[in-house]
Amino acid sequence: MTEEKKIRVLIVDDHQVVRQGFAVFLKAFPDLEFVGEAVNGEEAVQIAVQLQPDVILMDMIMPRMTGVEATAAIRSQCPNIQVIALTSFTDNKQLVQEALNAGAIGYLFKDVSVVDLAKAIRMAYEGVPVLAPEATRLLIQAKTQRSSRDFNLSRRETEVLTLLVQGMSNAEIAEHMSVSASTIKFHVSSILGKLGASTRTEAVSIAHQYKLVT
Repeated sequence: MTEEKKIRVLIVDDHQVVRQGFAVFLKAFPDLEFVGEAVNGEEAVQIAVQLQPDVILMDMIMPRMTGVEATAAIRSQCPNIQVIALTSFTDNKQLVQEALNAGAIGYLFKDVSVVDLAKAIRMAYEGVPVLAPEATRLLIQAKTQRSSRDFNLSRRETEVLTLLVQGMSNAEIAEHMSVSASTIKFHVSSILGKLGASTRTEAVSIAHQYKLVT
């Protein structure tokens, strides 16, 4: 990322104090730019389509349209926009799963430090999943009924999964393995299917849980 390029961030939360706090936080980092705000999920979809931000900080519990619903709608209409789910609820396994299934690339709690949040925004912009440790624990707990079985990953799929865990994008993996991007897309799709994961982020969590990569 060049010095001229700033990561454009949209803030979505139904509480004005929270929106103002995040807006002030963004001004402290020269590579981050506050471009707009929305007070509910419905408005978030409209503004996201209009402004085309790079990253959205999305509250999960809002009136009119939830953050989960808004995330799914935005990711469907604007797949290049990355969404980081933010919530105050630290013990809701279902909410974590729903947010990731909707297409959120990250899941953080609102007590996250400003430094960690800035880092998460940069990671999301680069397409790297980011999960709060507690969110990872909740995902693992949600899958405790699952037996530690052989996921039948091929050697190639295990290699791709290892690079996913390292935070590489499909393009980076393709370059690293000297194959086409379409080939990697096929492998990633197969990996998600075998792991029973809906997103790359969830696949990474499962890989950690079952120690599928070294």
